[in-house]
Amino acid sequence: MTISNRGASPIVQTSGVALSDAIRSKQVSCVEVMDAYLDHIGIHNAAVNAIVALADRDLLLRQSAERDAQLARGEWLGPLHGFPQAIKDLDDAAGFPTSMGSSLFKGQVAASDSLYVERMKRSGCVIIGKTNTPEFGLGSQTYNSVYGTTRNAYDPSMAAGGSSGGAAVALALRMQAVVDGSDHAGSLRNPAAFNNVFGLRPSFGRVPSVTGDVFSPSLTVMGPMARSVPDLAMLLSVQAGYDPRAPLSLDSDPALFARPLARDFRGTRVAWFGDFEGAMPFEAGVLELCERALQVFESLGCIVEHVRPDWPMEEVWQNWLVLRSWRIAAWLKDSYADPIKRRQLKPEALWEIERGLKLTATEVTDASNARSAWHARMQKFMQTHEFVLLPSAQVFPFDAAVHWPREVAGVAMDTYHRWMEVAIPITMCGSPSLNVPAGFDPHGLPTGLQIVGRLRDEWGCLQLADAYDQATRWVERHPSPLLGSNAGSGPLTNSAFSFFAAGT
Repeated sequence: MTISNRGASPIVQTSGVALSDAIRSKQVSCVEVMDAYLDHIGIHNAAVNAIVALADRDLLLRQSAERDAQLARGEWLGPLHGFPQAIKDLDDAAGFPTSMGSSLFKGQVAASDSLYVERMKRSGCVIIGKTNTPEFGLGSQTYNSVYGTTRNAYDPSMAAGGSSGGAAVALALRMQAVVDGSDHAGSLRNPAAFNNVFGLRPSFGRVPSVTGDVFSPSLTVMGPMARSVPDLAMLLSVQAGYDPRAPLSLDSDPALFARPLARDFRGTRVAWFGDFEGAMPFEAGVLELCERALQVFESLGCIVEHVRPDWPMEEVWQNWLVLRSWRIAAWLKDSYADPIKRRQLKPEALWEIERGLKLTATEVTDASNARSAWHARMQKFMQTHEFVLLPSAQVFPFDAAVHWPREVAGVAMDTYHRWMEVAIPITMCGSPSLNVPAGFDPHGLPTGLQIVGRLRDEWGCLQLADAYDQATRWVERHPSPLLGSNAGSGPLTNSAFSFFAAGT
């Protein structure tokens, strides 16, 4: 399926950093930016269902005009000034529905913004709608009973990944310059891999969030996705930073992420985990593409070693299952207790809740202690290896009509998320992890690779990812075929804006 992108505005084709600079220097107005993005969304969104709950165009143009008026008064709000922004439908944006993909909350309108949305708005963005997600974000396949299925940016018959699936597809199809997301079991890494973009799972506390319990570190973190590493760093600089409402949030200056990314990686020791010596099954071709990418890191001067910590991965997996079900049961127990509401929960949610409700305090404590032991082992391992590389997913994008893969390489999957097990060791150890594109299978479907850094070293991950991107340019060289032939990306020039403004 190919949709022509002939005549698409250069505004939607450029990088977020270049667009931000152009808005600030008044090469283009915020109204022109909003018009261009809404036109582009109108062309492409119907084929993939990535952006939902889109606001009224006239209202959005009026808000964009106010952003222009602010610039005219010398009031530049920040890097996202004038950016049209859709928010993942697990988080609140005031005046927009927060369905979380569940019919239980269909039509529920948020009265206020979540913490990181508040920061993005303070930086000047204009909220235009939401991006689609699985019901309650459960699973790396974006479908739900409220908005339907989001489809892959490279083949709409295939899955988009998840749970930040709508965000990744909107990004890959140039319907957003940068996007927000969240990650528990790969939800920023998997859809980024499935759609040939970048997604960063930060360390806990880097991007603060407020949940029911602000004093217990969660397995879920918020973070950015982008089509380039500088764009990723730009959005992280907006999202990150301490907030007293999130007492465990990190207090380092988020402006540090706006520094130049260049670094010499000669002699840097990097570990390749692969399939953990056969502990996890992979669809044919995934490991091969990732292993081919190792040559790029070697060309950068890295010393890549095929080693991993001596630790049973099944133990990590089983302890994660306990902690996940405990959290989900605590969150959704009231809906489960109501027989009418219970019937509206998808089977995977019921499975998690029922497991969680059976857990004892001792079992949860044991799993948490085991998580701490795995974290300690990984931190010791990374004293000698600054980075770890491993795949971002175990399969390529699959049929969008399939809720989840029932087997991988002939191995039956015993849960709805086992096919994403490769993401769990990193979730459990707490290190930051950044998906970079790793190439395509013979059918043109993307996959990706995780760059895992030392605890709280998002900056190092960004630097290595940028060096890798400079050498590969997967996003730039392989845009979605849905965009047609006029889909190049790269720095936006003054002449490009002059061309657009002239209406040629």
